[in-house]
Amino acid sequence: MTRIRSIALAGLTAVASTAALALPAQAGTPAVRHDTTATRCQYPADVLDLTDWKLTLPTGDEEDPTEITQPRLATFSAKPWFQATAGCTAVRFRAPVDGVTTGGSRYPRSELREMTDGGEEEASWSTTEGTHTLVVEEAFLALPDDKPHLVGAQVHGGDDDVTVFRLEGGKLYITDGDDSHHHLVTDDYELGTEFEARFVARNGKIDVYYNGRLETTIAHDGDTNYFKAGAYTQANCDNSDPCDSDNYGEVRVSRIQVIHS
Repeated sequence: MTRIRSIALAGLTAVASTAALALPAQAGTPAVRHDTTATRCQYPADVLDLTDWKLTLPTGDEEDPTEITQPRLATFSAKPWFQATAGCTAVRFRAPVDGVTTGGSRYPRSELREMTDGGEEEASWSTTEGTHTLVVEEAFLALPDDKPHLVGAQVHGGDDDVTVFRLEGGKLYITDGDDSHHHLVTDDYELGTEFEARFVARNGKIDVYYNGRLETTIAHDGDTNYFKAGAYTQANCDNSDPCDSDNYGEVRVSRIQVIHS
């Protein structure tokens, strides 16, 4: 049985006109874009379907960042860390270098974590059973000073990331575990350029696509995996100046879709 979660690219006023949202294109082909005429929204959940996600913010106490789960996430926003764009076509995620981090990381994030059962349980799936797909349409908008590194989408497993889309200045990489430069997608990425990131996990491996083109395949045999998306800034006050909230990484997400089959 296939489970699908796709975004609404508009507010509730546009639901009728977009009720027949198509499944994402098969791996290796571009996804169909859906235009929207919505002009107003109050929360990010009015733009993206966040039913099976939870949010981690770069705020809170040391090594205990703020987490927002359902049902609160459905009516939550936190300017400037997590907010819908003015045209209601996307959601902005921002994480400053001086933000609160999780206990297992030195870097701050404004990031979604995959959940199940309407947001009640943390997702955890195997790369050797079934097929697991994440499609994210996103754009990197801002990079921190001195160390301009930012992660926009990832497959995470257990206590560490498995593979991510990572921007370093103008170079966009797909990583493989601790190899942050496993595959260079482009060395000429311009901030604000939207692209489609796609992970397809099956048969003990993860195929990674950029704008519908297969870029690399990561070998990974694990059963504690889940998807993440947003802004995971790879800099902090030890390596980036100034140490304040005006120094940040930011990502705009206009579509997010997960399929398990």
